[in-house]
Amino acid sequence: MAAQDELVEDVARLALRLDQARASVEQRFVGQHAVVEQVLAAILSGGHALLVGQPGLGKTILVDTLSTVLGLDTARIQFTPDLMPADILGSEVLDSNPDGTRSFRFVEGPVFTQLLMADEVNRASPRTQSALLQAMQEGEVTIAGQHRPLGRPFHVLATQNPIEQEGTYPLPEAQLDRFLVQVDIGYPDRDTEQAILLATTGTGQGSPRAVLDAAALIRAQQLVRAMPVGEGVTAAILDLVRAARPGTPEAPRWLAEALVWGPGTRAAQALMLLTRARAVLQGRFAPTLDDVAAMAAPALRHRMALSFAARARSEDADAVIARLMEPRFGAAA
Repeated sequence: MAAQDELVEDVARLALRLDQARASVEQRFVGQHAVVEQVLAAILSGGHALLVGQPGLGKTILVDTLSTVLGLDTARIQFTPDLMPADILGSEVLDSNPDGTRSFRFVEGPVFTQLLMADEVNRASPRTQSALLQAMQEGEVTIAGQHRPLGRPFHVLATQNPIEQEGTYPLPEAQLDRFLVQVDIGYPDRDTEQAILLATTGTGQGSPRAVLDAAALIRAQQLVRAMPVGEGVTAAILDLVRAARPGTPEAPRWLAEALVWGPGTRAAQALMLLTRARAVLQGRFAPTLDDVAAMAAPALRHRMALSFAARARSEDADAVIARLMEPRFGAAA
């Protein structure tokens, strides 16, 4: 009982600090509450996020602001077609020593940081994109046969422009699956855009401040994993993910016409963590069906492939997810 009371107190304290962090982020990234919540939930879950949106919607500002608010070391890579794996990971250089001998010295690449911004990640070749796979999944890289651990925490926030396809390389499914969430950033509504104009074109722009640091973030991630999850929420996550796989007994008949393949077990793990993280962000001590409904699309949309027929009907993954959720979540969906 004492351990449970301590967990409740820890969650309450963390929720207060996260409220401060969100308020600090939204001083610069104005009005996009759901986007900020989804990215913070991904980081609290210990994962990576893919930010998808048209140019000029604040993706870079969001990442830069988060690095300040979370107190993390940060690096940025501008992905281009001629970017090489060594430009990300680093390389060994041959040095001349004072005694006349020579030896190799490893020069760390920008991946050796805590928050890595991969800008326009789909502009690099598949060979270069694959350089991030081991780093994102295992928190280490292998160079010249030697395993080199990355910093802790380590998060990748990658951006992608969905409009321009010329000169780009679609991300392989294996790499997409390494992103805990895909956060779609759309155009703001009129009131939000007006608030952005007033907040960013004057002389008194808000300056974010550090609310957490690396050690505090690691403790927060451990706390998220320690949160209890009820049987109803666990069952809802399993029902939704398993129903999104064409050809399985749980899948509705219409799904075979909408999807070619659906999410794997990693998607269920992601959704479980995200529901816990959102509960903490909302100041609650256990996740609910509302959390599952809110995080289902970010966790699943990049882990399923639409069929040709669905694309011809101009359907998208979010529409399929919403249809799957209707009979299971009711008002929560």
